[in-house]
Amino acid sequence: MDIVERFLKYVSFCTTSDENTNMTPSTPGQMEFARFLADELKSIGLKDVSLDSNGYIMATLPANDQRQMTNGQRPVIGFIAHMDTSPDVSGRHVKPSIVKAEERDFIDARYAGQEVIVTDQTTLLGADDKAGIAEIVTAMEYLVQHPEIEHGKVRIGFTPDEEIGQGADHFDVKAFGCDFAYTMDGGAIGELEFENFNAASCKIHVHGVNVHPGSAYHKMQNSMRIAYQLAVMLPRWETPEHTQGYEGFYHLIGMNGTVEETTLSYIIRDHDKARFESRKRELEHLVRKVNREYGDGTAEIEIRDQYYNMREKIEPVMHIIELAKSAMESVEVTPVIKPIRGGTDGARLSFEGLPCPNIFAGGENFHSRYEYLPIPSMKKAMEVILQIVQMAK
Repeated sequence: MDIVERFLKYVSFCTTSDENTNMTPSTPGQMEFARFLADELKSIGLKDVSLDSNGYIMATLPANDQRQMTNGQRPVIGFIAHMDTSPDVSGRHVKPSIVKAEERDFIDARYAGQEVIVTDQTTLLGADDKAGIAEIVTAMEYLVQHPEIEHGKVRIGFTPDEEIGQGADHFDVKAFGCDFAYTMDGGAIGELEFENFNAASCKIHVHGVNVHPGSAYHKMQNSMRIAYQLAVMLPRWETPEHTQGYEGFYHLIGMNGTVEETTLSYIIRDHDKARFESRKRELEHLVRKVNREYGDGTAEIEIRDQYYNMREKIEPVMHIIELAKSAMESVEVTPVIKPIRGGTDGARLSFEGLPCPNIFAGGENFHSRYEYLPIPSMKKAMEVILQIVQMAK
């Protein structure tokens, strides 16, 4: 199976994650896909293939460089990708097709002349991160089929629930047993990232009092109106649609309510740790302000840190960034080092002892009905993996 066929097969699985199920994996489609992948990894010749009850897959490509194995000079490298897709847009019944870039006006002009995988715009595509999985699996299959290519031990890991910030919750770094790893979870060709947002999720529960509107004077407290009042107290320009680069934001991702009860769901993001902490304090301050006006307990807040900026963990081991840069350049890809305006499993894993920067998977417009994947970008990502494996000494 070539890399394109493999990817098209992968997107036929519905693996949308759901933060409200309190399960791991959060949806049954992820475990169905995980079982398929585990069988595939065995069939292409990988060893030590495991699938645990939480949906985490690990496998090994054994070292074949006897000289380096004897003196222990080759590091053990890992490659990681996630199986779930974003709940922002449906991932059910994905209908992919291959078109020329010029046939869709939402495809960047730099891909002119290339074949690109798109959907029918009723669902997302799932290149985030099934492209990463396809690239890793295809690279491992190639190395199994070409034993003349010398390499050290390689470990691969596929995780559930990355899109809801839980991808590293049950990842066993010790069992993975790598010196360092890379997530194949970046966007456009050439991206190489070792800085990401500090991230937290936030839920604000607003309690109201419902009374018949005809007799509501000085009695009713409409939780939806109070919640709206709280939401508009945040700086209007500090939202995703008004920020870029290193600028952080508050992002209202859900609002569900009645007169009696309303919940606001936010994500909080900032590259700078001090500003990140300040953003959390600002939301807590606004909740206290609402409670002073409407009474104690009117609003309640829950904030949960999700991951932190991996830069501080990567800077001491910058040779792994240089390795990735050299690998890209060897296959005529220009490295584009930039901060991630998001996060990856690698951010949390870096803080758990596994330095894990992020490499492009090739897709664009993630979490959107207009998501697309240039086929040459996906193939180049696979070549970068092969080069990293060979060059790491």
